Amino acid sequence: MRRALSITTAALVLAAAVAGCGSGGSGDADAADDGAVAEETTLTVYAAASLTATFEQIGEEFEQAHEGVQVEFNFAGSSDLVAQIQEGAPADVFASADEANMEKLTADGLEGAEPVAFASNTLEIAVPPGNPAGVEGLDDLAGDLNLVICAPEVPCGAATQKVADSAGLELAPVSEEQSVTDVLAKVTSGEADAGLVYVTDVIGAGDDVEGIEFPESAAAVNVYPIAPVAESVNADLAQEFVDLVLAEGGQTVLHDAGFAPAP
Repeated sequence: MRRALSITTAALVLAAAVAGCGSGGSGDADAADDGAVAEETTLTVYAAASLTATFEQIGEEFEQAHEGVQVEFNFAGSSDLVAQIQEGAPADVFASADEANMEKLTADGLEGAEPVAFASNTLEIAVPPGNPAGVEGLDDLAGDLNLVICAPEVPCGAATQKVADSAGLELAPVSEEQSVTDVLAKVTSGEADAGLVYVTDVIGAGDDVEGIEFPESAAAVNVYPIAPVAESVNADLAQEFVDLVLAEGGQTVLHDAGFAPAP
């Protein structure tokens, strides 16, 4: 934390500066060298929106172990993230909420190493506290209520469509969102009677929502892969971040948030 100098210390600093000026200016150069601040390295991680809380925690651990490194995240729907990387956005690591979007990255040869699965997740119905619409299971989502789901190109949307098809249901949502966090926001704000999100999102929302499990969710288990990006300017650090996610510490953070192990 930056502190104010005491009067005595300030006087000494001023005296040293004056002495430096009197010696032909070399003191200024030396002081500039001594006071130079090392440039901070930024590691940019593109990660699925459902990983926000866990990856922020893992990022803090990574920064503590790597002095001078700052981890910056771009959290969004996996389909949006991979599209940004394909268009040349600077990213060091990509973590997807499904294998399909990671395959888009590898199809273009944009992965820096073989993707590795690190977690899995399943859907759960989220409703506002008190469950005013009286939702009891997946069948109720085909009824007359304000349902919000993810768009089909987003992993949670693809999973939603898969469980609906498996159950023989036709859903009629009032909106389709580009990330699972957007769906959750509609439920917590009371704009929706129900939304299909991940188990981890319900856990993370705490008392802001109620979760309703449904057996049909087993029809669509999302596997999360991670890989460094080929064009990373911090390739070694990118691989170290991937390694931390896969290590015991990273896996504990994910488990505590409700993620299941990778199959």
